[in-house]
Amino acid sequence: MKIAIGCDHGGIVLKPAVKETLEALGAEVVDFGTFTEESVDYPVYGLKVAEAVASGECDAGVLMCGTGIGISISANKVKGIRAAVTTNTFMAEMTKRHNNANIIALGGRVVTPDEAKDIVKAWFEAEYEGGRHQRRLDMIADIEAKYFK
Repeated sequence: MKIAIGCDHGGIVLKPAVKETLEALGAEVVDFGTFTEESVDYPVYGLKVAEAVASGECDAGVLMCGTGIGISISANKVKGIRAAVTTNTFMAEMTKRHNNANIIALGGRVVTPDEAKDIVKAWFEAEYEGGRHQRRLDMIADIEAKYFK
């Protein structure tokens, strides 16, 4: 599995832990930056990861900013992306099982690197349940079809 990762300066503190965890789980990691603590704009990195996932270049993604919120909002502007902010392992597991989130977002000012490792592992190892949840994902796709022209 190929996983895209990206962050701004607020999320860079989590990137080594996220990358290490994904690689230990057998994923190939594609790092879209940023690579320093210098202030950058999170929409740039949210878009890069979202486009890589939406195009099929990567299977899924992990984004990181100060809270995970801004970068996830940016990613969700790309058709087909379901990016979810996760702050604990329960959220991470459920967003995969019920929402089939293809990107998760973490906050470098919200979770520690050790917590990020556990969150990423829970999301990566969870499986989408389908069933009644697919009806809801289809409804989301209908909303995208209406507004993403």
